[in-house]
Amino acid sequence: MAILRKNTVGKSKGRHQVAVLLGGNLGDVMATFKQVEIRFRALGEILQSSSVYRTEAWGMQGAPDFYNQVLLLETGLEPEELMERMLGIEKELGRSRNTSPQYTSRPIDLDILFYDRLVLETKKLVIPHPRLQQRRFALQPLEELIPDYEHPVLRKTISTLILELDDNLSVTKV
Repeated sequence: MAILRKNTVGKSKGRHQVAVLLGGNLGDVMATFKQVEIRFRALGEILQSSSVYRTEAWGMQGAPDFYNQVLLLETGLEPEELMERMLGIEKELGRSRNTSPQYTSRPIDLDILFYDRLVLETKKLVIPHPRLQQRRFALQPLEELIPDYEHPVLRKTISTLILELDDNLSVTKV
């Protein structure tokens, strides 16, 4: 089965492949990640999951380290519906969204990194994730799963994006 196939939305009999980043640094993050996986089964099929990585807090000084993981999900949900469901999962698992522009610690954060090869920009959602190419904590688990996947906007593979990265924060496999 192709991972993050090259077709566009709606051309794969209603099934879409999505790369989702899980992150968190409060509470029992590993148990929270397991709860995310259980809840994602209602959204579709988990095709692959990366290792979990421990990461220095990006954009936050003195905060506990984060844990990150990428799940590749196959779903019939359209992008905005999937994001709404993911926000509901975050809330169920103890996340309260902060309207402050500053980064804060959190028990769970779920982000759509890629959705098939879709490029989308609405008021609520941007796909691919707009800061993905700046963040080692997202690229490292992606490279484990799909090193040769080409970013649909930047036209560079995940492996190439890592080589060009300026982010020097520590990211280690757990």
